[in-house]
Amino acid sequence: MTPGRRSSTFTRLLRHGFTDASAAERLLDSAELAAVRDDPVLLEALGATADPDLALHGLVRLLEAQPGPSAHRELLDTLIAAKPLRDRLLGVLGASAALADHLARHPRDWEALVTYEPRDLHPGVAEFERGLAGAADPVGLRVAYRRCLLSIAARDVCGTTDVAETAAELADLATATLRAALALAERAAPEDAAACRLAVIAMGKCGGHELNYVSDVDVIFVGEAAAGADEAKALRSATKLASHMMRICSETTVEGSIWPVDANLRPEGRNGPLVRTLSSHRAYYQRWAKTWEFQALLKARPVAGDPELGQQYIDALEPLVWKAAERENFVTDVQQMRRRVVENIPVAEVDRELKLGPGGLRDVEFAVQLLQLVHGRADATLRSGSTLDALQALATGGYVGRADATQLDDAYRFLRSMEHRIQLYRLRRTHLVPEDEADLRRLGRSLGLRTEPVTELIREWKRHTGVVRRLHEKLFYRPLLDAVAQLAPGEARLSTKAARERLEALGYTDPAAALRHLEALASGVTRKAAIQRTLLPVLLGWFADSADPDAGLLNFRKVSDALGKTPWYLRLLRDEGAAAENLARVLSAGRLAPDLLMRAPEAVALLGDSDGAREGGGPGGGLEHRERAQLEREILAAVGRADNAEVGVRAARGVRRRELFRTAAADIVDSYGTENTPVEADQGALVDRVGGAVSDLTAATLAGTLRAVVRDGWGDTLPTRFTIIGMGRFGGHELGYGSDADVLFVHEPQEGVDEREAADAANKVVSEMRRLLQIPSADPPLLIDADLRPEGKSGPLVRTLKSYEAYYRRWSLVWESQALLRAEPVAGDEELGCRFIELVDPLRYPAQGLGEDEVREIRRLKARMESERLPRGADPKLHTKLGPGGLSDVEWTVQLLQLRHGWAEPGLRTTRTREALAAACAAGLLGAEEAATLDEAWVLATRVRNAVMLVRGRAGDTFPPESRELAAVGRYLGYGDGHVGDMLDAYRRTARRARAVVEELFYGA
Repeated sequence: MTPGRRSSTFTRLLRHGFTDASAAERLLDSAELAAVRDDPVLLEALGATADPDLALHGLVRLLEAQPGPSAHRELLDTLIAAKPLRDRLLGVLGASAALADHLARHPRDWEALVTYEPRDLHPGVAEFERGLAGAADPVGLRVAYRRCLLSIAARDVCGTTDVAETAAELADLATATLRAALALAERAAPEDAAACRLAVIAMGKCGGHELNYVSDVDVIFVGEAAAGADEAKALRSATKLASHMMRICSETTVEGSIWPVDANLRPEGRNGPLVRTLSSHRAYYQRWAKTWEFQALLKARPVAGDPELGQQYIDALEPLVWKAAERENFVTDVQQMRRRVVENIPVAEVDRELKLGPGGLRDVEFAVQLLQLVHGRADATLRSGSTLDALQALATGGYVGRADATQLDDAYRFLRSMEHRIQLYRLRRTHLVPEDEADLRRLGRSLGLRTEPVTELIREWKRHTGVVRRLHEKLFYRPLLDAVAQLAPGEARLSTKAARERLEALGYTDPAAALRHLEALASGVTRKAAIQRTLLPVLLGWFADSADPDAGLLNFRKVSDALGKTPWYLRLLRDEGAAAENLARVLSAGRLAPDLLMRAPEAVALLGDSDGAREGGGPGGGLEHRERAQLEREILAAVGRADNAEVGVRAARGVRRRELFRTAAADIVDSYGTENTPVEADQGALVDRVGGAVSDLTAATLAGTLRAVVRDGWGDTLPTRFTIIGMGRFGGHELGYGSDADVLFVHEPQEGVDEREAADAANKVVSEMRRLLQIPSADPPLLIDADLRPEGKSGPLVRTLKSYEAYYRRWSLVWESQALLRAEPVAGDEELGCRFIELVDPLRYPAQGLGEDEVREIRRLKARMESERLPRGADPKLHTKLGPGGLSDVEWTVQLLQLRHGWAEPGLRTTRTREALAAACAAGLLGAEEAATLDEAWVLATRVRNAVMLVRGRAGDTFPPESRELAAVGRYLGYGDGHVGDMLDAYRRTARRARAVVEELFYGA
């Protein structure tokens, strides 16, 4: 070959889409293609395939496999002369290495692609049965099956059939194959065949006439005794036939396997009998079946065996399918099913999953099936097993918007086409988009993307999954808005009854009220109503994802009514995706955060970005934690601008309310997660953030209140130096949403000031601070608790530093030393606060630790508290504070270690429980496993208390009894609907393990 010719051929091959032009040139020069190597028709046809290199290689293998020269010449002559054959054969060879292998093993099967009659364009079950008729054994059945599959693939890759027609043909071929396999099984055991009637019911994609190239074929078997036969014996015979039929299809032979036959959708799954009588099926579905089992029955279709028995099965169970939405647990089941289950997909594969990933095929299929279950009971036109047919019927009936249905139809067809071509290449069951460049190139070209196949494929794939992600939730809700807004006369729309049924199915317990809210928000032709109609379909889905959708929608209406005329509000929700989802989560997670927001709705701006004040006058956004110094500066500035103490403290309480909302909202968003932000995995970090934020906010509020009271009563200088010491959870930076502020008040007269005058001033300060922080107003009160002071409630509210010193020197008890472990200055005179800490350090970290008598006293006090303080009727095992393994158990254990070893271990000298526990572990005072057990229990108990306050709007130490509130606590803790029992079991288990550690470390058991 001359260099010039080689260069010309090489260039032509590249231009026709070959990637390895050198190898292609050698193949074209081979003896098999000598007669046609210069024929331009062949090169053009190869270039039109998905993978010209693969097609050429497969063609050479097929020619090499021909039994003789005449067969070789016949194939080449037909290939060049007959364009239909050329397109079909080369199209298959360029798309499927597996079918190329089949043709190389069975070199005359190419003749199945020669005929091009109209009846061959859309074969049905009868045509496929004829194609399989000659199979006398499982091996022959596999060969015949592949031959039929060859014709389906040829029509598919040439565009003769679309993706829905291809899927229907694959289902019809599966039907014919099941019949042929059953016939083989019956011929092998004629006595069994004579003893029973057996019907094979196709389920899943086979039943729905939308099968993949390679997929499990889901079936259910129904058996009855033949006339005069014993039922038990007949069922055994039917089971033998069914099992043999499954093996014929599933087992691997020299010709491979066909596909697995999966009967796990039957009643009781793997644990149930393979074959049941019709009455047994009916009884199971009437009494025991779950919602997903009725969902599966949407696609049930008799395909093989006794046709009369198969139809009796459908007639018996179909009415139950359309009553599934009336079942007691339907809403809970639907909420569980609606959540995408991607946890079992390896992280590296989630973004490549065509079926189960976000925006995948399952999203479309589930949405359509749910709407069928809800509305199909009253509208028989929706009762189709095919996803695309059902979607079209939903659009025609007004149950789905026409534009949405069209977009979903396009997306579903594209994604199914991708799935088909990926599976066709190796005839392997997979739903993963390949990563290899060559595979992506072949896939893109097979879908008609020829300019930049890889780039175009990825762009189109992401576009379609984006459409599905955006629309699959709106699919449920947009028609609801069309029903109440009624802006397009003549359009089919949901009736009021259908709209209520849909809302009930999605978890709304008062659908009539929900429809009124939607009408109020979305009706009319104003710009505001138009934006609401855009927002609400997504918001309704997020509300339905919570434990209380009705509250979420009601709260959203209240906020919208309050801010409806504010220019930045709807713009914030429309333009910042995070803000709308954050708002939906916050409004439907419980009472506390919405109550805080309703008192000043403009705080909704915090749910947006963190770039400060936005255009239009809305306050700065962002849910990031603000440091204590920032909070103090803002509160002190507000107090400084106020005319008097009451106005100043009102401003301080307003800041506190806003910041409590910020903290609660951030906690909810971190605990629930959003579409773009995963759930915070570190539960301890969540607890620390809330505890730190609320404690810092309380300290800043007290600092501002102190400044306001002093300035109003004495000007710039109080007659006595004054400081506030945080105690308990406050001093430990562990305050919850409903915690009081435990404090001690310390003062020291200014030089030259009479002690009585100083004491009077200090007492007036405390009294006024407590009054102002509890005045009824729109802002939550801040309760100050000074009961940990010397002598408790019987002692003076405020003492001088010298008085504290004298008391602790003479009268201090061991429990007071324990309480002082949490002491930390939080507001007022810093130097006085430091001197107080210097005073109490020897008490809380006694030299050489505690004596045995003191240890016994602490244990006695703990045991007494456990027996006396637990509320009557409370379940001790679920009491987060005083129950076994609860907060008290962990904290007293850690504090005992601090009292005994703090003098020698500097790391133990901290007011924070988790820090002290970690330091004790580092010092070898307890094992790492013991420390982890205590830490887990403390974090979980704290999270439960925070959840109860968020959900109920009031503090509580045990799980709420009301089911919806309990479910909301579960959602906050990461448990989905129906898993409340798992949550309670997990709490008991965690607490039980912690109590075992406490028994050993604290009580010395």
